Amino acid sequence: MNTTPRGLNRMVLAVVGLLAFAAGAAGLALLAVPAVASWWHSSAPRVGEAVDGARTRTTLDGQEDTWLWLALAAVLLLLIVLLVLWIAAQGRGRTGTFASTEDARGSEVGRGAGTPGTVTITAAAAEQALKAALLERPDLAATSVSTWVVRGVPGLHVRVFPRKGVPAYAVAADISRLVEALDRVTGYRTPVLISIRSGARVRFSRADRVA
Repeated sequence: MNTTPRGLNRMVLAVVGLLAFAAGAAGLALLAVPAVASWWHSSAPRVGEAVDGARTRTTLDGQEDTWLWLALAAVLLLLIVLLVLWIAAQGRGRTGTFASTEDARGSEVGRGAGTPGTVTITAAAAEQALKAALLERPDLAATSVSTWVVRGVPGLHVRVFPRKGVPAYAVAADISRLVEALDRVTGYRTPVLISIRSGARVRFSRADRVA
C-alpha cells in the first residue's frame, strides 16, 4: 500500500548486483586464470600511462592538479543527492489520520447538530481498536495494523500470522466482520488490505495453555 518505487529499486539492485558480479569475476579471473593475469600484467603499464596522459592534458595553467578531481567531486555530490532522494522515496504513504469530517468519503460524524467544527479520528485509535480485537484471538501468532493513503483516501493494512492449521478463509472472514464493526462505530467505510502470512514465527510458535 505504500508508494515505494519497486521498479526503480529492482533496477538499482540489478545494476549494483551486475557491477559487483563483474568486479568479483574479474578479480577471480586474475587470481585463477594465468592467461588473464599475464594480460593484465602487460596491460597495466599502458593503462597507467593513459591515466597520466589524461591528467596532464586536463591540468589547469598554474595548477598542479587536474580539474578532473573537481568533476569527480561534483559527480559524487550528485550521487549523494540522488541517494538521499531515493532513500526518502522508500515507504512513503503512511498517515496519522484515519478519518475526519472533511474526508472525501463523507461521514455522519459531526453532522446534523448544526455546530461548526471538525471531528478527526487518528490512525492510532483505529489501529489500536482493531489490533486489540485481533490480539484476543488465540489462533493468531502475531498481528499488525497500519494506516496508509491509497489514492488520496486513508486505508488500513492488516497483517496477520495464523497459527499452523488455522484456515485462512476463516481468519479473513472474521477480520472482515471486525472491519465492518469499525466502519459502523466510526461512520466511515475505509478500504482494507488483509495480508495472511506464514513464516518462522508461525512454525515455531505455540498456543498458550492454562494448567
